Amino acid sequence: MSRRVRRKVAKKGKEKVITLCYPEVEDEILGSERNGDVVWISLPDDTVIQLLACLNYRDRASLSSTCRTWRALSFSPCLWSSLDIRAHKCDAAMAASLTSRCANLHKLRFRGADSADAIIHIQARKLREISGDYCRKITDATLSVIAARHEELESLQLGPDFCENITSDAIKAVAHCCPKLGKLRLSGIKKINGDAINALAKHCPNLTDIGFLDCLNVDEMALGNVVSVRMLSVAGTSNLKWGVISQVWHKLPKLAMLDVSRTDVGPIAISRLLSSSKSLKVLCALNCPVLEQNTSFTTGKNKGKLVIAFSTDIFKGVASLFVDTPKKENNVFLDWRNSKKKDKNLDEIMTWLEWILSHTLLRIAENNPQDLDDFWLKQGAPLLLSLMQSSQEDVQERAATGLATFVVINDENASIDGGRAEAVMKDGGIRLLLDLANSWREGLQSEAAKAIANLSVNAKVAKAVAEEGGINVLAVLARSMNRLVAEEAAGGLWNLSVGEEHKGAIAEAGGVKALVDLIFKWSSGGDGVLERAAGALANLAADDKCSMVVALAGGVHALVMLARNCKFEGVQEQAARALANLAAHGDSNNNNSAVGQEAGALEALVQLTRSPHEGVRQEAAGALWNLSFDDRNREAIAAAGGVEALVALAQTCSNASQGLQERAAGALWGLSVSEANCIAIGREGGVAPLIALARSEAEDVHETAAGALWNLAFNSGNALRIVEEGGVPALVHLCTSSGSKMARFMAALALAYMFDGRTDEFALIGTSSESTSKSVNLDGARRMALKHIDAFVLTFSDPQAFAAAAASSAPATLAQVTERARILEAGHLRCSGAEIGRFITMLRNPISVLKTCAAFALLQFTIPGGRHASHHASLMQSAGASRVLRAAAAAATAPIEAKIFARIVLRNLEHHHNHVEPSI
Repeated sequence: MSRRVRRKVAKKGKEKVITLCYPEVEDEILGSERNGDVVWISLPDDTVIQLLACLNYRDRASLSSTCRTWRALSFSPCLWSSLDIRAHKCDAAMAASLTSRCANLHKLRFRGADSADAIIHIQARKLREISGDYCRKITDATLSVIAARHEELESLQLGPDFCENITSDAIKAVAHCCPKLGKLRLSGIKKINGDAINALAKHCPNLTDIGFLDCLNVDEMALGNVVSVRMLSVAGTSNLKWGVISQVWHKLPKLAMLDVSRTDVGPIAISRLLSSSKSLKVLCALNCPVLEQNTSFTTGKNKGKLVIAFSTDIFKGVASLFVDTPKKENNVFLDWRNSKKKDKNLDEIMTWLEWILSHTLLRIAENNPQDLDDFWLKQGAPLLLSLMQSSQEDVQERAATGLATFVVINDENASIDGGRAEAVMKDGGIRLLLDLANSWREGLQSEAAKAIANLSVNAKVAKAVAEEGGINVLAVLARSMNRLVAEEAAGGLWNLSVGEEHKGAIAEAGGVKALVDLIFKWSSGGDGVLERAAGALANLAADDKCSMVVALAGGVHALVMLARNCKFEGVQEQAARALANLAAHGDSNNNNSAVGQEAGALEALVQLTRSPHEGVRQEAAGALWNLSFDDRNREAIAAAGGVEALVALAQTCSNASQGLQERAAGALWGLSVSEANCIAIGREGGVAPLIALARSEAEDVHETAAGALWNLAFNSGNALRIVEEGGVPALVHLCTSSGSKMARFMAALALAYMFDGRTDEFALIGTSSESTSKSVNLDGARRMALKHIDAFVLTFSDPQAFAAAAASSAPATLAQVTERARILEAGHLRCSGAEIGRFITMLRNPISVLKTCAAFALLQFTIPGGRHASHHASLMQSAGASRVLRAAAAAATAPIEAKIFARIVLRNLEHHHNHVEPSI
C-alpha cells in the first residue's frame, strides 16, 4: 500500500502538539477517519489543486513533496500558467528545475538582469506575457534571446525603472521574433529610432498597446506609421516634437487612448489632437507644467472626449464615459468592476486607465513636486485607494506603492505629511491595505506592508492600524520566507513600535520572536531587513517588559551578532541602539549583565565607537554608558579598550551632535565610577575633552560632562589636571548658568572635591610618574570655586524658612526647607561608600562653604523616595555619620544653612532606619 500522510493533533497537558504520522495500512487510515482526525490525503483532487494555487511556487514545491499524490497534482498545468519569481534569485539551475512544470506557462514576472538571463532556461515556448522590473542592467543580447525563444509572446513590459542598456536594436529583434505582440511597454530607453518603430509597425499587426515611458528620445514621425495602435503612452518622455505629433498622430485611425502625462505638452498641441482625431476618446495629461500654467485652456470644447489633468475632476470625467452615470462618482471604478453589463470597448478603456493612472500617480509621488497637497487630498489619495481594488495585480501593487510614497515628505528623516496620511485613513485605506497584505500574492503583501509602514509614522494612523488588527498581520508577514515581504513587515513593526501603547501588542502577537528570527534568517545579504528588524527590537527594548521578551527570544545573541559582523552602518546603529535599550533596565531585570556577558558584545561596541558614521558612534557610546552601570561590565569594558576608545571619541566630538556629545561624556561618567578607570581616564587625556564638553550649549551634555568631571575630581591627580586644563572656570560657569539643576549640582560637588584640601597636598607632593609644565594658581582657583559653590547652595535657601527652622524643628517647617532645597532627579545618583565618607569628612572642614555643601549633598542623597536613598543612608550609618551630623547641626560657628541641612539629613536617616514615611 502507498504511504499516506495525515496530520495528528495530540493533546499534551493543556497544549496541542502537532505531529506527522505515516500509517502503513489502510485500516489505520480508516480508523483515523472514524476517530475524527484530519486526513489530508482524502481531500478531492480539485480541492488540493485550489490549495496549491494559493501558494507561491516555492511553497507549492515544498508541499508537493509530502506525498506522491500531491506531487502528481502539483504538476497540473493550471498551477503553472503563471509564475512570479520576483522575490527570488533565479539562476540557470533554478530555471532548469522549473522546466518540467512550465510547459504551459503563459505569464511570467521577474526582477533583475540575472533572472532575465535565466528565463530562457525555463523553456516555456508558450509564454505569452513577460513583465520585468529592476531592468537597468538588461542588455540587448538578453532581450533579443528572450524574444527569439518566445515567438508566442503577446505582451512585453519592462519597467518602471529605466532600461538604460536597451537600444533600438533589441526592439527590432522583438518586432521580428514576436509577430503576435499586442502590448509593448518599455521605460527609460535612451533612444527609440524610426527603424525600430517601423519594424514594429511592419511585423506586429496586432500591436494595439504601446508605452514608451520616460524615454529620452522617440521618433514621433515613425509612431504615426503604427496604424494598429489604440493605446499609446509617452508619459515622462522628453524631447518630443509636439508640432510633428499634432500633425501626424491625429491620422492614426484606431488611436483611442493617449497618455502624455509628465511631458512638456502645451495647450495648442492638446487642442489640435482633440479636434483633429476622430478616434481619440481619452487623453491623459497629468502633471504637464506648460499646460497647467495656461489658465485659459479648457476641455469643455471637445464634447464626448475625456481629458484628464490636474485642473479636471477625474472621477467625474471617467464617470462621463458611462451611459448610466454612477450615483457616486468616486466609486466609478468599483461600479465598473461590479457591473454585470459588459462593454468591450469601455472595458478596454477602463483597464488601460487603471494601468496608466497607477503608473503616473506613482511617478508623480516619487518626484514629489511642490504645491500638490490639494490634488492629493481631493483626488490623488481617493484614486490610489480605488486602484488598489483593481483586478490587475500590477495596478494594485503600484497603487499601494503610491500610497507608501506620496505621504513621505523627506526620505532622510522619514517625515510624513499628516494630512495625506489621515486622508488615507479616513477613506478606509487601512482596511484595504490590510486586506492586500493578507493576500497570498507576495508582491501585494510587500507593497501593502510598505504602505502600512510609512503611514504608521503618523500616530493617528498607527492607532488605526493597531485597532484594525494590523499588528497581527505584520507579525505574520514578518515570518515570510520572502525577504521583501519580511523586510516591509519589519519596517511596519518598527514604526508601530514607536508608540508605547503598541509595544505590548507587538510582543503578544509574536512580533518579537519573528523579528529575532529574521536576524538569524537573513544574517547575510539582507541589510534592509536586518536594519528594520534591529530598529524594531530597539524600540521594543526600551519597554521594561518587552525588553525581557526580547532577551528570552534570543535577542541579545542576535543583536550582538549584528554588532560584531555586519558592516552596514544602518544595521550597526540600530543593533547598538537596541543593546543600549536592553541594558537600560538594570534595576528591574538582568539584561544589562546578560548583554555584557554575551561573547564579544563589549569588544564589538568598543570597536563601533571608532566607526566613521556618527550615528553608529553615538549609539555604541550610549550602549557602553548603560552597560557601565553594572560593576562587572564596567571593568570588562575597560579591559576591552573602552577607556582609550571613549577618550578618543570625546576628543573628536566637540563639533558633533549633542546626542553624541552626551553619550560620549556619559560613557566616561559611567566608567569613572571605578577608581582604576577614573585614574586611567585622567592618564589617557580624558580631562580636557570633558571640560570642552562642559562648555556645550546643551543641558543634557552639561549633565554628563559634569557627572564625569565630578567622578574624576574624586581622584586628587585628576582634580589637579582639571585645574591645570582650565576646568575651574568651566565648572563655575556650569554651576551658575546651566539650565539643568543636576548639572549645576554636580559641578558644585566637583569643585568641592577639588578644594577640600587634598588637591593642595597632591600639588605639593607631585606625581611620581608624570610632571606638569603648567603653572596654576590654586589659591585664586580656590577662591573662585568656593565663591560660586556658596552662591549655588544659597539659591536653594530661603532666609525666612531657615530662620523659622532654626527657631523650631516643626515638621512643616523642615518640609518647606526640604522642598526648596530638592534637586530634581538627584535621587538617581548613586554614591560609593568612599564618596559618602568624603562628604562626611567634609562636614568637619573648617571652610564653612564646604561644610554647607557637604550637608546639602547628603540631603539630596537621602531624601525619602529617592532610588538610592536607602543605600546611601545605610552607608552613612555604617560610617557613623549621625554623630558628625549632630555636631554640625550644633556647631556655633557653622552657617545656618549647614545646620538646617544637617538636621534634615538626620531626620532622613531616622526615616530610613525605621522604614516609616517621614512627616516632612
